[in-house]
Amino acid sequence: MSEDVWSEQDTTPDKIEAALRELLRRRHAENHALAPARVLNLIVVVDRAWKGEIANRLEHVGRYHASRTILCSVEEGRKTLDAVAVMSYGDAKGGQPGVMHETVSIDVGSAQLPRLDTIVDPVLVSELPTLLWSPHGHRDAVEALLALIDVILLDSDDEHDATAALSRANQLRDSAYVVDLAWLRTTPWRERLAAAFDPPQRLPELARLDGVAVRHRPTSEASAGLLVGWLASRLGWEVAPLRAENGRGMEGSASGSAGEVAIALAPVEQDAPGLAGVTVSWLPGCSLSLDRAKGGLMARERGTDGREQSWMVLGASRGEGGILGEGVRQALLRDPTYAPALDAAQGLWEAQS
Repeated sequence: MSEDVWSEQDTTPDKIEAALRELLRRRHAENHALAPARVLNLIVVVDRAWKGEIANRLEHVGRYHASRTILCSVEEGRKTLDAVAVMSYGDAKGGQPGVMHETVSIDVGSAQLPRLDTIVDPVLVSELPTLLWSPHGHRDAVEALLALIDVILLDSDDEHDATAALSRANQLRDSAYVVDLAWLRTTPWRERLAAAFDPPQRLPELARLDGVAVRHRPTSEASAGLLVGWLASRLGWEVAPLRAENGRGMEGSASGSAGEVAIALAPVEQDAPGLAGVTVSWLPGCSLSLDRAKGGLMARERGTDGREQSWMVLGASRGEGGILGEGVRQALLRDPTYAPALDAAQGLWEAQS
């Protein structure tokens, strides 16, 4: 990859936009085989101290780079704008045009966040969907930008309180389409649970589920709740608020078509965010467990005769870089199962809110 770079201290949004146009004009004049990517705007609002870490995460999203990324780093006490614009491009190959991606880094002050829309708007590529990610909160910036965006990327696992996190996600759905990284972390687990009951002879057993236990990193209670919410919404369970079990997680039940379904959320120590394992059980005396293991998920199943078998499901985890990349990709898609799962998951904490 090659890069063209422009920078200026104490600049303005109009000067940044003009610089981007000039970078594009000059590069295209030198190489007509290059064309700007025009699929998605991405706005990222971060604390300046964590700017490098977030930029590094964005570098590892694979092929799902946004067309133009606007990285706003927030610095307490700053009153002026400093900006760097980078146009990245590769050589055209096989007769195909090369693609140019643009990254704009803007240093802003915390006092400027309530009017961040006036800074960002001139720099956006018009008529493209716009995704906003604010991993360090900055709700005043989010509120200022809601009128400009189509999609908001968030991580419900970042919140200490799962109740508040899920409530916030539901609130934002009124203003933009929500992509939740906590939900995307459950994707491998949902896919493999669905596949386990996909064969026609196994499908009726879904109606006989009588228990679900989810093991999760202590900071990923929202992911655990969303997985249970997905099962509840797809299977028509009526959920009830869970009760805390003195630091050992949460327990409760839902009403299914075959009767009561026991629900348990249990925190376990692990390095990676998200889930550590899930067990579903059904009548008479059968169960399926999936647990995180090196290289994939370890599956264990117990049949009606009490015998157990186990096998490895390879390649189940995308890793955090892959999950962020999938989050960017989801900005261009629509998942109809998230909203019902979110509504059901909120019911698990309703009485505690």
